[in-house]
Amino acid sequence: MKFRSSPAASAAIAIAVVFFLSAKAPPSANAAVVEHTFVVSQVKMTHLCNETLVTVVNGQFPGPAIEVTEGDSVAVHVVNKSPHNLTIHWHGVKQRMNCWADGVPMITQCPILPNQSFTYRFNVAGQEGTLWWHAHVSFLRATLHGALVIRPRRGASSYPFPKPYMEIPIIIGEWWQMDLFKADWGIKQHVIDAYYTASTINGKLGDIYNCSGAVEDGYKLDVEPGKTYLLRVINAALFAEYYLKIAGHKFTIVAADANYVTPYTTDVIAIAPGETVDALVVADAAPGRYYMVALPNQSPKPDPQSPVLITRGIVQYSNKQKPGNGVEHPSIDIPVSPEMPDQHDLMPSFYFHGNLTSLVHHPQRPRVPTRVDERLFITLGLGSICRQGHSSCERSESPDSLIVATMNNVSFQQPALEMPLLEMHYYNPDRVATMLQELPKEPPMVYNYTDPALIPLGPKEAKLEPSSEATVARRFRQGSVVEVVFQGTALLQSESNPMHLHGHDVFVLAQGEGTYDAGRDAARYNLVNPPIKNTVHVPRLGWVALRFVADNPGIWYMHCHFGFHLSMGMLALFIVEDGTTVGTSLPAPPADFPTCGHDHKLMPTELYPI
Repeated sequence: MKFRSSPAASAAIAIAVVFFLSAKAPPSANAAVVEHTFVVSQVKMTHLCNETLVTVVNGQFPGPAIEVTEGDSVAVHVVNKSPHNLTIHWHGVKQRMNCWADGVPMITQCPILPNQSFTYRFNVAGQEGTLWWHAHVSFLRATLHGALVIRPRRGASSYPFPKPYMEIPIIIGEWWQMDLFKADWGIKQHVIDAYYTASTINGKLGDIYNCSGAVEDGYKLDVEPGKTYLLRVINAALFAEYYLKIAGHKFTIVAADANYVTPYTTDVIAIAPGETVDALVVADAAPGRYYMVALPNQSPKPDPQSPVLITRGIVQYSNKQKPGNGVEHPSIDIPVSPEMPDQHDLMPSFYFHGNLTSLVHHPQRPRVPTRVDERLFITLGLGSICRQGHSSCERSESPDSLIVATMNNVSFQQPALEMPLLEMHYYNPDRVATMLQELPKEPPMVYNYTDPALIPLGPKEAKLEPSSEATVARRFRQGSVVEVVFQGTALLQSESNPMHLHGHDVFVLAQGEGTYDAGRDAARYNLVNPPIKNTVHVPRLGWVALRFVADNPGIWYMHCHFGFHLSMGMLALFIVEDGTTVGTSLPAPPADFPTCGHDHKLMPTELYPI
């Protein structure tokens, strides 16, 4: 049965869905509508002796935090005063029966054009913890982002860990001194070497950087001895996973991606782009000042090497011991530095992610589905396509070919549309079906996926480099259980991959090094208390197995959260089909849904001639 009869019927169904969901939801007398206005504009900011024009929300970098209580509804009025078309994605918000608010340009909505506005409306029922919001257009995410904190309905006393004295967002990001649209286009076309200038903590570069000898401001966290602080850590960067340490202190990890985990103690947090980590820190060190250091890691040679742009802030005690005259002693005032992992040592990340398990006894924790309806094996890597649509060309970084990022050797191609794909899917699903190519359930050929000899250009790599470009999607029946194994490869590079699925959380069953072997590795699956995530870190030259229930109708992005991999095409559409009831079918689009103008294309390349 389909619910596609007429606009009037669609409106009636939308009302019915709201009533149905309201009837199913538990009563919450204290639920509120939390409203924000986001004015997106360009402002000039000065760092490293250079003035840079950046696109921000309400003049802030990072942007304003949204703080809500579980069960609340959120309304964010986005006023676009920038010259860019844009959308906002609410990263990790499940958007139950509300794919229209997911914020993916020309997939779920038309972008918000300059001098226009749009209101996003969604609820945060059934979720607690740290999420975030960011632009989902080009590289604008680098400056358009902020925290989204969901607190328990019963207050901080109901946390499944000791109530903290204070909660503090720690957003790791990047400072770019070049135009972000040009950087995105240059990487996509493989014509310029775009890279950020500095790493940041809460928008500050830190005292490693200087302008004509004057050090940059760094983030400072004042603490009181003996108090416990909840750090809500977010990686909003485009390019790197980070290691985070505080000298003289340890972290107790209590949540990841807004899902509680079994608490465990560590001295280092590994956090990839898109991930969030909640960590308790007790101010139990000797009074003084301690560096908080964020170090981007990277794959070793023969992978291309990038500058290691560390940043640091300072954790300082509020009642540092002073001599009798009340003047701080220089030796006390010098911050203590932590010993950081080597930038090429990726094992701390492997162990950090492998140590995560979900909190078994939390009432909101869903059970791991034991049956599997569909299995996918997806390789992640680089390849090349011929320019100008040619069927054959020279490879190995020839100007006749273009390096792309792929899933099962297919790079995503954004379709040219006059309306969002989701809207077309709602009103004319048969037309959408003809536009999409099915994402293969396995790669086109079997080889030694993690062979390091495939990284350098050469005859061995050249045989596997040819790839295709298409608008790829995978359809799932409503309520089906899907198991995906992501396999990292060594094709042209050996990067890890933080894979993010919109609209769903996933159970991370296992991870491993090397090539996945179903006969061996499926026996290692954690079906008791696997971590529940929305962004899954696939380790370098390794694999991750995950499982999710496709029960949220709509068209959802599945993509790598490295900005360069996303621009180069490492993404696919996961389409969850309607069920047989109103409550399992995509409702009608909102009445105030934006329409596409004649200039809705997001990035005309003629703007940036090289």
